[in-house]
Amino acid sequence: MQTQRASAVDVEGGVQPKIAGRLRPWLRGGFTYGSGDGNPSDNRHETFFQLLPTPRPYARFPFFNMMNTEDGYGILLLRPHAKVTISSEFHALRLSDANDFWYSGGGAFQPWTFGYTGRSTSGRRSLGNLYDTGIEYRVNRRLTLSGYLGYTQGLAAMEQIYPNGKDGKFGYLEFLHKF
Repeated sequence: MQTQRASAVDVEGGVQPKIAGRLRPWLRGGFTYGSGDGNPSDNRHETFFQLLPTPRPYARFPFFNMMNTEDGYGILLLRPHAKVTISSEFHALRLSDANDFWYSGGGAFQPWTFGYTGRSTSGRRSLGNLYDTGIEYRVNRRLTLSGYLGYTQGLAAMEQIYPNGKDGKFGYLEFLHKF
């Protein structure tokens, strides 16, 4: 039987300066920490476990979550029109503990893995830098059109696993209709 002793912290702040009037900028920054397990052989499980997460609002390029992760980030939101929001983000990602896995996944959608996978990074902590931009256009109260494009500059941990292609790109278009 293992004892669970994990932790997580999320700190975020922002400012909405009264400059660039029509763009209505909102600058945000923060740090998210989910603990990792430094010794998988003892009777203490120290990896923070997201039981039933909702990763998409926080990680639209879904290659990371809060398990064994440190995420320092900055966000610029622009709202040039009442129906338009543009978001650009930067995330500096690394593992909290090099002796634990790099976990990915979004929760309970598979019974045999519970929706998560873990990969060994052979002691490397720096995961990657994520640069992304999204735009949302609210056509009316029932229809929203969105586009997203993200680029990840893979660092040492990703290079260990994917030596011939450590960087990644991900994008999508979305049409959301509310009934």
